[in-house]
Amino acid sequence: MVDASLRGVLFAASLTLGACTMAPRYKQPVAPVQSAYEHADVDASSAPAAAPASEIGWKEFFPDPELQGLLARALANNRDLRIATLNVEAARAQYRIQRADLLPAIDAQGSSTNARVPASLSQTGESTLSRSYSAGFGVSAWELDLFGRVNSLRHAALEDYFRLEETRTAAQLVLVSEVANAWLTLIADRQLLALARETHDSQRKSYDLTKLRFDSGISSEVDLHRSETSWREAEVDIAQQTRRVAQDVNALALLVGEPIPAEIATGERAFEAQTFAKTLPAGLPAELLVRRPDVRAAEHALKAANADIGAARAAFFPSIELTGFYGNASNDLSSLFQSGHTAWSFTPQIHLPIFAAGANKAALDLSHVRKNIEIARYEQSIQVAFREVADALVTRATLDDQLRAQEALTRASDLSYKLADTRYRGGVDSYLSALIAQRDLYTAQRQLIVTRLAGAVNLVQLYQALGGGWKE
Repeated sequence: MVDASLRGVLFAASLTLGACTMAPRYKQPVAPVQSAYEHADVDASSAPAAAPASEIGWKEFFPDPELQGLLARALANNRDLRIATLNVEAARAQYRIQRADLLPAIDAQGSSTNARVPASLSQTGESTLSRSYSAGFGVSAWELDLFGRVNSLRHAALEDYFRLEETRTAAQLVLVSEVANAWLTLIADRQLLALARETHDSQRKSYDLTKLRFDSGISSEVDLHRSETSWREAEVDIAQQTRRVAQDVNALALLVGEPIPAEIATGERAFEAQTFAKTLPAGLPAELLVRRPDVRAAEHALKAANADIGAARAAFFPSIELTGFYGNASNDLSSLFQSGHTAWSFTPQIHLPIFAAGANKAALDLSHVRKNIEIARYEQSIQVAFREVADALVTRATLDDQLRAQEALTRASDLSYKLADTRYRGGVDSYLSALIAQRDLYTAQRQLIVTRLAGAVNLVQLYQALGGGWKE
């Protein structure tokens, strides 16, 4: 067995040297964005004690039971999220491998050496046969990390593991947002399909009435064909919306990772049931640095590149490798483990770089360039996060007014159509006025559904942009 004192010395040395590194001191880059959002005052000033979006669980934000069920299935079955999770596990294993290099690897060793020396080479003039056996424990080429090369690589592996962990969290945020948006789109397209069918039925009745009037000589042939045109346009819309609903179900099934239950695929839901959390305080742009997992992932990548500089710097300095053996040795296998056959060896080796044709300098330059690349990516991730939040806020600031105006327009269009249809049926006005009013109403109703969808999707986007969706 290896001597306990020697093993303790090696362990203490590994811990002491493991704290050394030649990596430059990390300094967080300044965020290249404004200090506040332009439209943040529309959002959260009325509720200063409200929890930030990143602390609102998706079950709290999405109260609809069917949507919660879809989100739970997606988090369990989505293949993109599963790949991201497996990447985290792979990075964790890689870090453990890199960390193990800080300590010497002790192996059990056994060997047998057999040699025959011919008479022409023997000092005795006769051929000789020799045998030797050994068994024990050994350390093979353990690098004494004097200048922190191994420790820098370990630190880089650790930061890469953290990066992938944050990337997996960011993938979950995107998945939650995509499932919610796909669900909302499905609801909107179902409502548009129902509206198209309702309009089709109404237009078919108008066509039947116009044909009766035409057969009686009251309406012209132009009115008849105009009425049929509106009816056929509604048929086209029904076909289009039926296709879109089917495609929405397929898109949702891909995100969820399994077939959508029939009661969800064919059920009817209304936007009124989607009562999302209305209070989402935007906070300050600086808070995105800790709330957004994609920004945190970019910073971990920057820290890993910073640690790689330490490994590149250490390549300019000597490295020492230790090889040792402690056990028994004998020329007779039967007496190998008897007393008096203890053997040991200790072989230190030092490697001093003298000439590498500029390879070490090039490696150091490359590590600095890669760090600058990661700085740019980190700053870009902050800018992207800031823009996503700012866009969501400015959209939200105007969508409420747009929705109120669209609702008023729909009510006015409905009243206009009813009056025009009454005048047409009473023979006071031509069918053209009723047709124009009906088309205006249909367009206003469709746009009202689209505007409601935009408002709901905006809340989901703001929730994701502020870092919400990572916890249940």
